[in-house]
Amino acid sequence: MTAALKMARSAYARPEAPARTLRGIEYDLLARTTHQLKESWTRRKEDFSGFATALNDNLRLWSALAADVAEPENGLPAPLRAQLFYLYEFTAEHSRKARQDQASVEVLVDINTAVMRGLRGEGGGS
Repeated sequence: MTAALKMARSAYARPEAPARTLRGIEYDLLARTTHQLKESWTRRKEDFSGFATALNDNLRLWSALAADVAEPENGLPAPLRAQLFYLYEFTAEHSRKARQDQASVEVLVDINTAVMRGLRGEGGGS
């Protein structure tokens, strides 16, 4: 993840708390964001502001991931970095469509879930 996240993690970590991996933190962020996205989708007619916030939070997360994989010192393989950056671009475009009620968030949830499976080492094949 980003240097800022690493600094925040070390600055706010309690010494008695178990160490968390960056993959674990990324997983938790994706899980929380995905849950908010799904929940807000069901209430979007009554609470559009909450839905827009969930979409924006998801996009901010993907923007941070894209910035991270764009760094030359990122250790992921180049093809995976390119795929993740493409997913950011897709997420940005699809979020715009969902905000305009031209698409659902289902594919965004599916993307996040697939990445979470990868972070857990479950692979992407089914």
